[in-house]
Amino acid sequence: MNKIRKDWNDIKINDSWAIFKIMSEFVEGYERMAKIGPCISIFGSARTKPDNKYYQIGVEIGEKLAEAGYGVITGGGPGAMEAGNKGAQQGGGKSVGLNIDLPFEQNHNPYIDAEHNLEFDYFFVRKVIFVKYSQGFVILPGGFGTMDELFEALTLIQTKKINYRPVVLIGKEYWQGLIDWIKVSMLDMEQNISAKDMDLFAIVDTAEEAFKYIDDFYKSHALSPNF
Repeated sequence: MNKIRKDWNDIKINDSWAIFKIMSEFVEGYERMAKIGPCISIFGSARTKPDNKYYQIGVEIGEKLAEAGYGVITGGGPGAMEAGNKGAQQGGGKSVGLNIDLPFEQNHNPYIDAEHNLEFDYFFVRKVIFVKYSQGFVILPGGFGTMDELFEALTLIQTKKINYRPVVLIGKEYWQGLIDWIKVSMLDMEQNISAKDMDLFAIVDTAEEAFKYIDDFYKSHALSPNF
């Protein structure tokens, strides 16, 4: 027998039993989130410090969204996520945290409503919950995880797997290099996206601009489930 195949066959795999754990995370997430109402997700780095300008913007946009009647969903951790939850509580809105156990940085922040604090073991389940229950996405500067969440949302909107939703990136200085690369390399050079795909998101510098983009969107679009 081929050595690689033999070594693989010797590994004890319990994939079928994992399905029940995955199902339980989906069921709990669906049941708890369905009761909250329309929400906006705020993504961003867990490493953003409270004295960082983007932390302050995160608090401000969370507060503005809450005052307008939206719940705020974050990944539940520190940094930009904490900022969004803090703002939501300051604005008197629902503050939701979708927590996941990570080796270095994830501890849920103190600004999540106790009844809206969810725990996940699987990233992919958590991302489904983010997308299913969000009426829009605010993206603060972040790392690989933030990029993953941004492009997940854009891909699902682009392919019409979810309804068209406002996606707004905050921080032109931070994001402009990425956007330039998308336009020059991805669009102009290789035609891997369409020109209209550049309209799937906006880039702004302030919480006021981010809120206005979302608010203007829902003056002409109805709130609705994603799937």
